[in-house]
Amino acid sequence: MQIVVQSIHFVTQCYKPIKWLIGYGFIFLICQACMKNSPQKTSDKNPLLCDPETGVCEVPADKSEKAITQSTTTEAIKPIQITYFTDPICSSCWGIEPQLKRLKIEYGPYFEIDYKMGGLLPSWKVYDSGGISKPADVAHHWDEVSLHYKMPIDGDVWLEDPLDSSYPPSVAFMAAKAQGTDKALAFLRKIREMVFLQKKNITKWEHLKEAAQLAGLEVAQFKADYETKAKGDFQQDLSLAKSLGVRGFPTLLMTNGEQQVRVYGVKEYAHFEQAILKLHPQAKKSTIQPDPAYWLNKFGTLTTQEVAVILGKSFQTATEMMTRLVDEKKATKLAIKNGVLWMAKSK
Repeated sequence: MQIVVQSIHFVTQCYKPIKWLIGYGFIFLICQACMKNSPQKTSDKNPLLCDPETGVCEVPADKSEKAITQSTTTEAIKPIQITYFTDPICSSCWGIEPQLKRLKIEYGPYFEIDYKMGGLLPSWKVYDSGGISKPADVAHHWDEVSLHYKMPIDGDVWLEDPLDSSYPPSVAFMAAKAQGTDKALAFLRKIREMVFLQKKNITKWEHLKEAAQLAGLEVAQFKADYETKAKGDFQQDLSLAKSLGVRGFPTLLMTNGEQQVRVYGVKEYAHFEQAILKLHPQAKKSTIQPDPAYWLNKFGTLTTQEVAVILGKSFQTATEMMTRLVDEKKATKLAIKNGVLWMAKSK
């Protein structure tokens, strides 16, 4: 054993990329082992039955999956690279939007995020267990999750116009990504607002097209990519998630090329900040502008919890601040049964 360890040490010192790959592989082998030894029976868990306590939406385990290392041919531009596995209809991923927004504001210069689609719901033919056997069963669960995360979600979409899969909006994201990361993220935000707040079935082309227009995408190109190469790109994301043993969303894999940190599920903002500082101790956070109107105009829309987390205020204080903006005609709001979406006033 000592000879093996010495040999690995020699090779990794001579060639650092191998050192990174070996480290990555060992970490995910360990994580996968922990998942397999967990008392929870993931094979009986429906992916849409997200656990509010752990903050995770998890797909069943594939008995044939093996954790392998991730390789990349692109050179790091920023000190920290983050691979984020998510899904357009993942309620727990919607739950960490406030934390991610603040992280980008305070530490954005130090990291890049590559968004990967994880494939939460292939179809209802595949997932019919875990207490949820049909779309209608998701409605009450989403309402409960909404209150737990303090993020507005109306579960009635599963009663009025239920989705049969999360694959079409995932493929659509890949099509949007072909036109640039910023536009793709704007598109992802729009389809999430559609499904979580407006009760729109985002598997339908009419809603995907509308979101593409709102995100500033070239719609003809978006449609062409959606129907062709985006499908293959999505399959690559699924294969990567499987190879790394990623079954739960949100999962953020962070690395500085030497160390790796994994943030799994919905966590308080401090967990995300600590991960950044562990990988880059010299990182200095930017000062946050205290005016909520500034951030509303920057992002276009914000939930009350997003305002609260960004500004470090209580939920009640954030509500009062945004209500004043509405009274001052600087904002409008969309109220649903489980919360509010604040919108910048159209100029």
